[in-house]
Formats: sequence, C-alpha cells, structure tokens
Amino acid sequence: MAPPAEERWLNGDVVVVTAGGTREPIDPVRYIGNRSSGKMGNELAAAAARAGAHALLITAAEVPPEMPGVDMIRVDTAEQMNSAVRTALPGARILIMAAAVADWRPVGVASHKLKKRPGTWTLELVPTVDILAALRDDQARRGVFVVGFAAESDDALANAHTKLRDKALDLIVVNDISRSDIAMGADDNEVTVIDSEGVVESIARAPKAAVATAILRVIRSRLR
Repeated sequence: MAPPAEERWLNGDVVVVTAGGTREPIDPVRYIGNRSSGKMGNELAAAAARAGAHALLITAAEVPPEMPGVDMIRVDTAEQMNSAVRTALPGARILIMAAAVADWRPVGVASHKLKKRPGTWTLELVPTVDILAALRDDQARRGVFVVGFAAESDDALANAHTKLRDKALDLIVVNDISRSDIAMGADDNEVTVIDSEGVVESIARAPKAAVATAILRVIRSRLR
C-alpha cells in the first residue's frame, strides 16, 4: 500500500544509495572483500522510494528482488562504484553512502588463476579510491545532502566524527560491527546518527527496514 500523500516528502527528488561490499580482484576467481550484505542500503533505497523519491541503488552485493520505484546498478570494485556515483550525482538531492567500500586493492590483477604453492605468498596492496573524500571539494556534490556510514568496532563515535569532519559530510550513521546481532549480514540494526555538533539521534535495535525509515526521518528534519 502506498503511504499517504503527506508522507511522500521526496516526491520527484533523486536519492542515490550505495550498498554492499566491493570486491577487489586478485585473479579471475579470488578477491579482497568484506561481509557486507547490502541489506541496509537496500532498505534505505526502498524507504526513499516509499517517500516518493526516484531512488537509485548502486550495489556491490547481490541485486535484490525488484523494488517499486528503485532503479539498480550492479558494480564490483571501488572504482566502478565511484564511477557510478559520479554519473548519478548530477541532479541528485541526497547521497547515502551505505556501502562498505574496500580500503585496499591488489596492485595488479593476475589474468589467470594463481596456483596453490608451498610456502608464504605476499600480496602487494594499494589504497582504493575514497569516494567521499574525493567528492569533498568537488563541484559535483554542490547542493547534495551527503550521508556517510561508519562501521566501527571501537571508539565508534570519535572515529565517526573524524570521518564526518574530514569528508565534510552532513550526517554520518554509526553502527557497531563488533555485535553479532546487528553486525554485517544481520537482519536488524542499531545505529547512532551524528553531525558536526554531536549525536543527533540514537536509533534502537530494529529490523533494518524500520531503521532505514528512521534515518530518512532524520534526513527529512535537516532538509526542511
């Protein structure tokens, strides 16, 4: 059932959401990745669509079943996600970076499967593109409300505040990945939303669909 008209506050606006964990290839079958399922990003895109947005989900996870009002783009690597975000950003009102983008990638990718061999093996890594940092002073993000995510296991609020400041975010959503009941891949989440002044709202543990709706409600309060 469609929500009442008064709740469709994003009517016609473009909301870009990233989801899932990027995969940085080592060879044709192996990659560097993480445990992000993409569930939180999926629910954020769905919540934006229910609020009347034209939602675009850029996901490095398995593409979810069709969601009304949500267009989807599947990517693998951080660079592919960066390219998709930059293509989608013109005309967007909100960017929500819920994806767990890999921080490192192999310096080179083997064209064939690397065979198992005795002894140790050293893999040389280089940093991936930091999508939000690269956008910080870019004209492409002018007028876009930017929300980041911080998956932390210790000093969560302090680390998230540093990330918010360094990347000039409007809001950042902090979740504790040390807890198995709300960690990556879980169906529930519990988050804290902060801005440059400190905690904006603490959202108690709930299914990720409900958490996504609560996050959108915080964003709405900032855009009025």
